[in-house]
Amino acid sequence: MSTLKYFAIIIVFISFAGCNNDKKLPIYGQREAKITKDGIDTVYQTIPAFAFLNQDSVMITQNVFKDKIYIADFFFTSCSTICPVMHRNLKTVFDEYKENPDVMFLSHTIDFKYDKPSVLKKYAQKLGVDGKKWQFVWGSKEAIYTIAEKSYLTVVEEDSTARDGYIHQGWLVLIDKEKKMRGAYDGTKTEQVEQLKKDVAILLKEYKK
Repeated sequence: MSTLKYFAIIIVFISFAGCNNDKKLPIYGQREAKITKDGIDTVYQTIPAFAFLNQDSVMITQNVFKDKIYIADFFFTSCSTICPVMHRNLKTVFDEYKENPDVMFLSHTIDFKYDKPSVLKKYAQKLGVDGKKWQFVWGSKEAIYTIAEKSYLTVVEEDSTARDGYIHQGWLVLIDKEKKMRGAYDGTKTEQVEQLKKDVAILLKEYKK
């Protein structure tokens, strides 16, 4: 990935995290206008169908998240830099919403070589989230890296010069029940994670109207 593209994605997501003061959250990603018999509709980018193995060695699809809002991220279990901080912070969001059946969590490993389901299971247990509400998933390099870059608009790369062999961003991406992106937050920054908690509440209220 080019340096220009890398920083372009960073700029996009910095703007995400700073625009959530309204009562209704904005919708992010690509959009296009389509002409219908009733006029012009705006069609927003959505998270596409997927199939990944979870920490219980079960193949899960987007159906697991049907009628749910969820928070997605990309990490790897041997990460010694941002991942531990990111997931400790995300765990506080999990704890706040663990009794709410409408909220789920989805963490994709980018280490397709090592982070097989049994490794993800141990990681989840160590984090203290052993259950179905927070799914930790493994997939092929092509599948995970493509959905990260094309759909969640976040950078993931193998890099032999990096400290742990990979480069990735610590975004926590908020997805609504229609699979649209409604916000992104730097998981290493406490203030942005606190904003995420507030925005989850705002998004839940949208579905009660």
